[in-house]
Amino acid sequence: MHTDTEHCVRAVRSKDARFDGWFFTAVLTTRIYCRPSCPVVPPKPENMTFYPSAAACQQAGFRACKRCRPDTSPGSPEWNQRADLVARAMRLIGDGIVDREGVPGLAARLGYSTRQVERQLLAELGAGPLALARAQRAQTARLLVETTALPMAEIAFAAGFSSIRTFNDTVREVFALSPSELRDRLPKSRAQAHQSGTSTAVSAPAALNLRLPFRAPLNPDNLFGHLAATAVPGVEEWRDGAYRRTLRLPYGHGIAALTPTPDHIACRLTLSDLRDLPVAISRCRRMLDLDADPVAVDEQLCTDPVLAPLVAKGPGRRVPRTVDEAEFAVRAVLGQQVSTAAARTHAARLVTAHGDPVDDPEGGLTHLFPTPRALAALDPESLAMPRTRRATFTTLVEQLADGTLHLGVESDWPEARARLLALPGFGPWTVDVIAMRALGDPDAFLPTDLGIRRAAQELGLPSTPAALTARAGAWRPWRAYAVQYLWATDSHPINFLPV
Repeated sequence: MHTDTEHCVRAVRSKDARFDGWFFTAVLTTRIYCRPSCPVVPPKPENMTFYPSAAACQQAGFRACKRCRPDTSPGSPEWNQRADLVARAMRLIGDGIVDREGVPGLAARLGYSTRQVERQLLAELGAGPLALARAQRAQTARLLVETTALPMAEIAFAAGFSSIRTFNDTVREVFALSPSELRDRLPKSRAQAHQSGTSTAVSAPAALNLRLPFRAPLNPDNLFGHLAATAVPGVEEWRDGAYRRTLRLPYGHGIAALTPTPDHIACRLTLSDLRDLPVAISRCRRMLDLDADPVAVDEQLCTDPVLAPLVAKGPGRRVPRTVDEAEFAVRAVLGQQVSTAAARTHAARLVTAHGDPVDDPEGGLTHLFPTPRALAALDPESLAMPRTRRATFTTLVEQLADGTLHLGVESDWPEARARLLALPGFGPWTVDVIAMRALGDPDAFLPTDLGIRRAAQELGLPSTPAALTARAGAWRPWRAYAVQYLWATDSHPINFLPV
């Protein structure tokens, strides 16, 4: 995208917010970088140059614009729709792997050498993994400076910096302001809240209120409706207009409360360790599919005259995903050949018996979902399910626990599909629903799903799996989004019948 200068200039001149996160505009005369939708008067084309990442801008000596705050742009849709090395690396960096395990840990998870990973990232993004992780740390630091009353020393280490000096230098370099100056720029009402102790962060230092941006349009009905309808008691709930759930995080645990609003998702995070902030944000964004490009998706689906009216009726549908890939795989097996209510009941029993308890003063959440290791240790005879599905369940959790099967943001989609299909009791429906909701494959399709077949019949589409798959070829690479539109036509859109 950033190499198409003419296209980028048009986007900047029209202040097109759709391209925020796709590329960044660096202004040669002022040495600042902006998002395409920056409200200031656009510079002359000869004074603009374009970069694929904020990290590349920072490495080239540009600082972030104080007006448009490019660090708060949605992420690039590229990393959610691709499964190559660069996309998998970016998802891992967003999940905080470089801060926790370093570049060698990132390379090991990807199955490549450190040199190969660095070369690929530099070629496509203009910055290596350390620079990309540094840009993320700067963004996390700014969030903590502006949304909490924590001392700067605590913020420095919570954001992942190794020293206070590095924290101060990085913030000054990226934002052209010291951390204290960033806090001084807060509106008076928020500054007074910090001083008077009425800030949430003062009474509960790990409770943060954030705004998660997205590309419009966003249709929250299917997104939050699906999450609420399949919520596992104790782990998830719908309360006071917010979807709430517990999070198992690298340094501890957390609770996320997500509320849809017209121009952002209000996110309240309660964390046992503030070092988990960037990971928690990344996982919430991924679960809600907030980095998607709905205009590109809907334009493609609208080329089909059958889908066009569905898209026009409710544009901007997202694919509801997950914060824990292994958890979703377990829940997909629990949901085989049973109703949504029965699947929730099975999961709730496992949560009560094997999940780690948590405190939730603001709601009714009680547990973290059990780890594969905890589920692998249970007595299979205690599972209230048919013997064949019991074998499917135990095989899955054993392979997840011992590392034979790994499902994560870095997963190679074709390889993960092949490994899942090799498990006993795993058919195309189970594999594709895991690919769609857990792995994030935007082209996953469910032709055997009962809700999809009902919708196909209602719309005059072929209803046999083979014929429907052939018909859906025109929807690629966005068939997972087509599933959301088709489910919306059925009176019972959530079905867990096929295997």
